[in-house]
Amino acid sequence: MEIFHCLYFEVLLAFTCIVAVVLADDPYSEALLSLKSELIDDANSLDDWLVPPGGNTKEKVQACSWSGVKCDKNSTVVVALDLSMKNLGGELTGKQFGVFTELVDLNLSYNSFSGQLPVGIFNLTNLKSFDISRNNFSGQFPGGISSLRNLVVLDAFSNSFSGPLPVKVSQLQYLKVFNLAGSYFDGPIPSEYGSFKSLEFIHLAGNSLSGNIPPELGQLKTVTHMEIGYNSYEGSIPWQMGNMSELQYLDIAGANLSGPIPKQLSNLTKLESLFLFRNQLTGLVPWEFRQIVPLASLDLSDNQLSGPIPESFAELKNLKLLSLMYNEMNGTVPPGIGQLPSLETLLIWNNFFSGSLPNDLGKNLKLKWVDVSTNNFIGSIPPDICAGGLVKLILFSNNFTGSLSPSISNCSSLVRLRIEDNSFSGEIPLKFSHLPDITYVDLSRNKFTGGIPTDISQASRLQYFNISNNPGLGGMIPAKTWSLQLLQNFSASACNISGNLPPFHSCKSVSVIELRMNNLSGSVPGDVSNCQALGKMDLADNKFTGHIPEDLASLPALSILDLSHDNFRGPIPAKFGASSSLVLLNVSFNDISGSIPSSNVFKLMGTSAYQGNPKLCGAPLEPCSASIKIFGSKGTRKIMWILLLCAGVVVLIVASAFGIFYIRRGSKGHWKMVSFSGLPRFTASDVLRSFSSTESMEAVPPESNSVCKAVLPTGITVSVKKIELEAKTMKKATEFMTRLGVARHKNLIRLLGFCYNKQLAYVLYDYQPNGNLAEKITLKRDWVAKYKLVIGIARGLCFLHHDCYPAIPHGDLKLSNILFDENMEPHLADFGFKYLVEMTKGSSPATIFMGETGELNSSIKEELYMDIYRFGEIILQILTSLANAGGTIHSKPKEVLLREIYSENQTGSTDSTQEEIKLVLEVALLCIKSRPSDRPSMEDALKLLSGMKSQRK
Repeated sequence: MEIFHCLYFEVLLAFTCIVAVVLADDPYSEALLSLKSELIDDANSLDDWLVPPGGNTKEKVQACSWSGVKCDKNSTVVVALDLSMKNLGGELTGKQFGVFTELVDLNLSYNSFSGQLPVGIFNLTNLKSFDISRNNFSGQFPGGISSLRNLVVLDAFSNSFSGPLPVKVSQLQYLKVFNLAGSYFDGPIPSEYGSFKSLEFIHLAGNSLSGNIPPELGQLKTVTHMEIGYNSYEGSIPWQMGNMSELQYLDIAGANLSGPIPKQLSNLTKLESLFLFRNQLTGLVPWEFRQIVPLASLDLSDNQLSGPIPESFAELKNLKLLSLMYNEMNGTVPPGIGQLPSLETLLIWNNFFSGSLPNDLGKNLKLKWVDVSTNNFIGSIPPDICAGGLVKLILFSNNFTGSLSPSISNCSSLVRLRIEDNSFSGEIPLKFSHLPDITYVDLSRNKFTGGIPTDISQASRLQYFNISNNPGLGGMIPAKTWSLQLLQNFSASACNISGNLPPFHSCKSVSVIELRMNNLSGSVPGDVSNCQALGKMDLADNKFTGHIPEDLASLPALSILDLSHDNFRGPIPAKFGASSSLVLLNVSFNDISGSIPSSNVFKLMGTSAYQGNPKLCGAPLEPCSASIKIFGSKGTRKIMWILLLCAGVVVLIVASAFGIFYIRRGSKGHWKMVSFSGLPRFTASDVLRSFSSTESMEAVPPESNSVCKAVLPTGITVSVKKIELEAKTMKKATEFMTRLGVARHKNLIRLLGFCYNKQLAYVLYDYQPNGNLAEKITLKRDWVAKYKLVIGIARGLCFLHHDCYPAIPHGDLKLSNILFDENMEPHLADFGFKYLVEMTKGSSPATIFMGETGELNSSIKEELYMDIYRFGEIILQILTSLANAGGTIHSKPKEVLLREIYSENQTGSTDSTQEEIKLVLEVALLCIKSRPSDRPSMEDALKLLSGMKSQRK
C-alpha cells in the first residue's frame, strides 16, 4: 500500500509539472484557467476549459479550442472572449486581463456577475467591444475608461451601478454605442456628453438621474438613437435637441419634464419614433411636426397637453402609431387622420375631443387598434373602420348614436369590442359566427333593441359579455349561451328580457351571471350544479317561481346569490349552511316559508336578506312560534306564562349586568349595544365582561383607535377597536358605524357590532388569525398566489367604491390594513374609520360624503382617487415583494422593471405567466399616475385584472 501511495504522488507531481511547463508557454490558457477558478459555474458551461495530458506540441494556444474563446487565424493570440449567457456568477478580480493585450471583443453579458467592475479591464487597450449588460455589477463605475481609446461599443445595460455617470467616457472618439441604462446612476447628465465625435446610440434611461437635460446634447450630430427617459429631471426639453440632424429614435418618456414641446424638434427630419409620454408637458402639439416626414411612431400620452390635433398631421404619411391619450386636448379629429395610409393604432382616449370620427377611418386597410373612449364624440362609427382587420375597437363613454356599422358584424379579426355608455340604438348586428376571435364584448348602457343575437353560442372564444342597461332590448337568453367553453362573465341586467333560463348542460367556466331587473320567469334549472366555477348569480327583480334549487348550495365557488324580489316559494335549502364560500344570500321579498336553517351562515346575512317573506321565521328574523310544535293550538295560556316568565328573567339579568358595569365603569352613561348580522344576541354587559377577564382579553385598548383581541362569553374571538368621541357627536358616529356595518363583502373585514356610552365606543369585528400583509410582504409566493392576493384586494376596494351608496373611500389603505383569514384570503380592515374623525367637526355621515347637489363631495372624490393610487402601490409591493417598491418604480424603464419582477417571481423566458405579470404591472402603473383624473376607477381596474383570469386556465 505504501508503494502504491508513493507511486500515485510521483505521477501526480509529474503531471502537475507537465501542465506547469505547458502553461508557461501558454499564458492565455493559464490566465483563463485562473479566471475560471474565480467563477461560479453551476451549469458547467466551461467544462471544456481543460489542458489535456501531453500538453501543447504545436506551439499554439490551447484555449483556442475552448468554448467562448476566439483566436487569430494562427491560433497564437486570443482576440475575443464571449462568455455571454453561460449562467456564470461570482466577483471578478481582473488580474488575468493583463495578458490579453490583443483582445478586441469582451462579452460577459447575460450572467450574474456581481461586485465592482475590475479596473484591470481598462488595460485591454485594443478593446473595441465591451459588453457587460444584464449582470449585477455594483458600486461606482471605475475610472480609467478613457484608456480604452479604440472602444466602439460600451454596453453596461441593466446592472446595479450607482454614483455619477463616468465623465471621461466622452473622450472615446471612436465610441458608437454607449449604454448605461437600467442601473442607479444619479446626478445630472454631464454636459461633456455633447462632445462625442462618432456616437450613434446612447441609452441612459432607467437610472436616478436628475437636474436639467444639458443643451449640449444638441451637438451630437452623429447620434441616430437616444433613450434618456425614466429618470427624474428638472425643467423642460432643450430646444437645442432639434439640432441632432441624424436622429431617428428619441425617447424621453417618464422623465418629469415640464413646459411646452419645443417646435425645434420638427427639424429632426430623419426622426422615425418620438416618445415623450408620462411627463408633465403643457401647451399645444407643434403643428410643425408635419416636417418630420419619416415619423412612424408618435406617443405624447399622459401629459397635460391642450388644444386640438394639428391638421398638418395629415401630411405624416408614414405614421403608424398616434397616441395622445391622457391629456387635456380638445377639438375635432382632423379628417386627414382618417386618410393616413399607414395608420395602425389610434389612441386618443381620456381627452375632451368632440365631433365625429373621420369618415375615412379604416379605409387605409391597415388599422388594427382604435381607442377613443372617455371623450365627447358624437355621430356613428365610420363605415370602413374594420376594412383592414381591426383587432380592438374601444369607444366607451362618449355620445355616439345610431346603429352599429354593418362592417362590425363581419369583422372577423375583432378580439375586443367596448362601446358601453353611449347612445347606440337599433338591433345588435353582430354575427358571432363571423367573429371567431372575439373575447370581450361590452354593449351595456346603450339603447339597443331586438334581443341578444341568437348565434352567441358560436363565439367560441368569448370570455366576457355585458349587455346590461339596455331597457328596450327584450328578447330571450339564447338557448346554448352557457355552452360557451371560455365564457366567464354574462351580464344582462335591466334589459327587459323575458322567458326562462336556458338549461345549464355545459357551464364549464362561467363565474358571473347577472340578470337582475328583467321579466324572466319559470324555475332555475336543476342542472345549475354543472356551473362549478360560478361565484356570483344575481336573479333579483324578476318573476322566477318554484323552489330554490338545492344544487345551488353545492357550488364550491358561489359567494353571492341574490334571489330577491322574485316569486320563489318553499324553504331555504339547509345545504347552504355547509358552504365555505357564501358571503351574500338574499331571498327577500319572495314567498319563502318555514324556518331559516340554524347554521351560522344564515345568521350572518342580516334581516334585510329575509324580509318580505311573511311565512319565514327564525334567526335573524323573529323566532318561529312554538305553540303548534309543542303545545298544540290550545296551549296559548301556557305560552303566555312561559313568555312572561322568560321576559322577567331576561330583564332581571340585563338590569343586574348594567348595574354592575355602570358602577364599575363610572358615570359616562349607560352602555348600549348595536349588533350587525354575524353577532349572536347578547348585551353590552357581555362585551364589557370580556374586557375584565384576563383569560379572554389580551388588553383593553388603551388609546383611541387602538386594537386588541377579545373572547366573548359565547366563545367567539373578535378584534376590538376603541374610539373616543364627544357626547354631542356620538349619535352621528353611531349612524356612520351602522352604515359601515352593513357593508358586506368577502374581502372586507366584517363589523359585527359596537357597544357605546356617551363618550366611548368599542367596535367589534372579525378576528383574523394569520396576520397582515405588512408582516408577510417579503414571503416568497408563487405567481398564482400573488394574483389571487391582488384580485382579492381589488374586489374589496371595488365594492366600497361602486357597490356602496354613497361610495365609501377606504381612507387608510396600506399593507398593515390587509389581513389574512385562515385560508390566507385577504380582507380590508379599517375602511371608513378615518371619517369618524369628521364626526367631531359637526358633520353628519350624509354631508361628509354628499354635497348639497347630491353629488359626492370633492374631498371624498379625492380620497377615492387616493385609494386607487395606494392600490397601485400595493400591487407593486406584491409584485416585487418589497415594502418600499414604489420609491424606485419611476426611475426604471419598464423593460428593466419587468426583468426584475420576472426574476423575483422565478418565471422563465418562455413562461406564459410573463404576459400576465406585464399586464398586472400595467394596471399598477395606471393606478399611480400623477393626475388623479388619469387613474382608472376601481371597477375598470378590476375588469382589467379579471380579464387575465382566463389566460391562466
